[in-house]
Parts: sequence; C-alpha cells; structure tokens
Amino acid sequence: MNPDTRIHRGWIVAGLLAGATLACFVLDSYVSLTSLAMVFMLAVVIAAYKLPWIASAICAFGSATLLNFFFIPPRYTFEVDSRENLFALVTMLTVALVISHLGTALRRETAVAQLNESRARELQGLASELASVTLPEQVLLLARRFLEHAFPGQCSIALAGADGRLDLEPQWDPAIADGMRACIREAATLGPGTGRWPGLNAWYLPLRAESHFGGAVCIQSVASSDHDGREHAQAICALLGQALWRLKLAASVHASEAQSHWHQTQNTFLASISHDFRTPLAAIMGAASSLQTQRDKLAPSEQARLAEGIANEANYLSTLTENTLQLARLQNRGELHLDWQSMEELVGAVLARIRQRDATRRIKSHVPPGLPLVKADPVLVTQVLENLLDNALKYSTQGIDLQVTDAGKTMQVAVCDRGPGIPANAEPLLFEPFRRGDHGGTRGAGLGLAICRTIARAHGGDLTMQPREGGGSTFAFTIPVEARQPSAEAT
Repeated sequence: MNPDTRIHRGWIVAGLLAGATLACFVLDSYVSLTSLAMVFMLAVVIAAYKLPWIASAICAFGSATLLNFFFIPPRYTFEVDSRENLFALVTMLTVALVISHLGTALRRETAVAQLNESRARELQGLASELASVTLPEQVLLLARRFLEHAFPGQCSIALAGADGRLDLEPQWDPAIADGMRACIREAATLGPGTGRWPGLNAWYLPLRAESHFGGAVCIQSVASSDHDGREHAQAICALLGQALWRLKLAASVHASEAQSHWHQTQNTFLASISHDFRTPLAAIMGAASSLQTQRDKLAPSEQARLAEGIANEANYLSTLTENTLQLARLQNRGELHLDWQSMEELVGAVLARIRQRDATRRIKSHVPPGLPLVKADPVLVTQVLENLLDNALKYSTQGIDLQVTDAGKTMQVAVCDRGPGIPANAEPLLFEPFRRGDHGGTRGAGLGLAICRTIARAHGGDLTMQPREGGGSTFAFTIPVEARQPSAEAT
C-alpha cells in the first residue's frame, strides 16, 4: 500500500475519534452514557463506510478506549467501576467491530458488483464492434484495445495464419511463444489459478470457437486468486474467437460462391462460344466443299463470292478466337507485357489494318503531336482500339471520329460514331460478357466490349460509354500516364 494512503486514512480515523470525543464533551451534561456511546458508534459506522477493515477496526478500538477513559467512571482512568458499565463497553466494542466488518464486506461486494457491471458493458461493446468487422486485422486491433483496458499487465495477441501457425512478433520472449502454442495444443487456459502450468506469472488463452483456433493471447502480471478476472479474459477471448471463426466462414462462403459463379460463367462461356464457332465453321466448310466438288460448274463470279465468304468467315473466326483467348487470360490474372509505347504509333497500326475493311474511309483520326509515352501491352491496346472501331463500322453508316486527348495523368482515346445509340436500359449490361445490342443484321458473341473493359482496367484505366450529342455513342478508353517519362536515349 502507498504510505501516503496509510497516512491519509490515519488522519481520517484521528479526525473521527477527535470529533466524537469533542461532541461527547459538549453533550456530557445533557445526555446519558448510553447516548454518548452512540456518538462513538456513529464514528465507527462512518469509518466502516469509508475505510477498509483494519482502519475501521482501529476506529472501533479507539472509540471504546476514549469512551472508557473520558466518560466511564472513574473518569480519566481505564478502570470500570461497575459490571454494567463494563458490559456496555464490551458490547459497544463488539458491535463496533461487527459494524466495521459488515461495512467492509458491503463495500467490497459493491466494488465487485461495479466491476462486473463495467466488464459486462465492455463485453457488450466488444460484441457490438466485432459484429461489423470484415478483416482479421480489425479483430486484432479490437483485441489489443479491450484487453489493455481490462488488465493492467502487458497483453500480447497473435493470430493464426492460413496454415494454422501463429503470427508471432520477433521481439517476443520465447516463453510467451511457447505458452501460446501450448494453450492452443491443449485447448485450454494456462497459468495461475487454472491448474495447468501454475508456475507461470501470465495467463495463456486460446481464441477458440467450436474446433477452430484463430490465435492466442498472453496476459501478464496476473494473480491466481483473480477468478473473476480470468473468467472475464476467457469471455473476451471467446468473443474474439467467434469473430475470427465468422470471418473464416464468410471467406469460405465467398470463395464457394465465386467458384460456383466461375463454373456457371464457364458453362455459359462454352455454350455461347460453341455456337458462335460452329456457325462460321459451317459456312467455311460449305463454301469450301462447293468449291472443291463443283468448281467446274460454277461461274467465276460465284467462285469469287464463295472465296470471299470463306475469307470473311475466317476473319470473323480469328477475331472471335483472339477475344476469347484474351478474356480467358485476363480473367485468370494473366501477366501484362508492359513497355513504353507511343499512342500515335499504336493508332496508326490499327488504322492501317482497319482501313482494309473501310473502303469508304469513314474513320477520321485526330492525334495531336508530342503525346507522352504510356506503359502498355501493345497487343492488348491495339485489340481494344480495333474492337471499338470494328463496332463503330458495324453499327454506324456515317463518319467515325477517333480522338486522342492528353489529360495530364491519363490519356484518352475516344471512338465517336453516329449509330443508333445504346438504349438506357441496356447500359448497365453493356460491358458484361455475352451481352449484345439488339441491332438486326449484325452478329457476334458479345465479347468485344467485355474484353475491352477488362484490358483497360488491367492497365489501370477504364472504358466508358456516353451518348453522343446529335445521336450515336462515344466509347472512351483511358490509360494512365506516368509522370516520369523515359529519356530520349532509352527510347
């Protein structure tokens, strides 16, 4: 106990005794000895209410002594002249001690009740906060905060990783690590008062829910007699273990849903692709068979028509195959082959290929000089531009504008057409695989825009669609521009 606390309590006892004695001197001429004894009893009651057992017992003995010395005849001696006075003095001392004991016990029970109430509120608060966590790291932060608030000793917490091993801090005492592993191995609390490893000066508690162990806790500087404290620590660890188990179950459910969605997508993918592959293959085989078996019977113009049909179907099949492979590659986290690229050169290469199919030269490009370089996969970026231009040629009969804009931190390539536009109810599904606009006379697997957006986002950019003023649509492909450009020697 702090010496200052002992001195403070001593002054309180002295003040109570002095006040009772002074009051008795004032009342001595007006009341009986029994009433004077009640004044001293009042001092004992006050001491029992405010002070611990030893201090209140001292006050009880002091009250009996002062009453005997100053007020029981013969006065100013410790002698008692009659048995009646002696019996009254002994009774007063006994009652004073009982009151002191009961007051101390009541105060102790009150303190325990207040502590239990505080701990119940802590558990309620912890449960409320754990209900909204979504990451194990958040559980770890809450565990540290609540344990350090509830216990004065140092608290160490370690969570279990995916392999079941504890994530221990390198600077921890090896004994702490051994104790944590042992409490998980034995699935029980270890330390003082537990009957397991009683020689330790710390409690080791597993973060357990059902058969799952999410980690372990070490609480140092504890006492074996603190049963309520140990139960409180176990309750906190039970809540933490349940939260970790809930997060693991949620992750498992999410993984299962993702796996199920992946299988569903694969099935839809295969069904759609098989249909879209079968159609051009059937056309190619039919035209090739006609040329092979009936060449002599066909006019040159008919032979040319069949050959052109084979070329067109083969080109469509090649585009469909390339889109399919790229979508599968990116959805399975394929690596990008990034290098410094000139957007002007990429646009020029795409236009050189596209204009073989654009006999009327409807595409007009606007590429300003001096554009910064971008870090990109050239094959994928040209595929985005080619898909967007192909769509514009397919759905629009008027002029098409291709505009490249340097916006500082990003570069934007916009393909603007004068086609029929996109219905408002179709915009949310526009970039999903196997979704196509309802425009008669065109065909496709609905992969073009899906692969374009996937490529854009894989580069850190995006692909968006906006209605064009005056009719048509604008598809804008953005890609980040790095502030640090390569030197002229490097390029």
